[in-house]
Amino acid sequence: MSDDRSTLLSPVPDDDGAPFWQYAAQGELRVQACADCGELRFPPRPCCPHCHSFASEWRLMSGRGRIWSYVVPHPPLLPAYAAQAPYNAIVVELAEAPRIRLVGNLVSEAGAPLNSVAPERIRIGARVQAVYAELAGAPVAMTVPRWILERS
Repeated sequence: MSDDRSTLLSPVPDDDGAPFWQYAAQGELRVQACADCGELRFPPRPCCPHCHSFASEWRLMSGRGRIWSYVVPHPPLLPAYAAQAPYNAIVVELAEAPRIRLVGNLVSEAGAPLNSVAPERIRIGARVQAVYAELAGAPVAMTVPRWILERS
């Protein structure tokens, strides 16, 4: 567990997204899929935007992807993040489903602080792998996916 003050922006699970967070706590990256037409969707929602079915399932992903976009806030948008600056926020397109994009942080290793990767090392298109971090001091136990650069 790292003390990176990220709990200020803790996710708030809803009924549709709760399984995503339950799987993350188990170290799995799963994405909601329509049980009728098979289309993946994120964020999770009750109805398939393609066929309008209410049947869904959760599919295991490899946890691999590529950086689609990123930002390094200067100065930090929230004052409590000042000690972490410069930190990053990245958008990752999943390897199995490039239309599915997740927002997170690039870190040097599991449990590392948000500022553990120098901004000049971040590149659009860089391959990444999901790791999981329990948020320190969150009101409820919460594990979030973070990302590390894949070793080539």
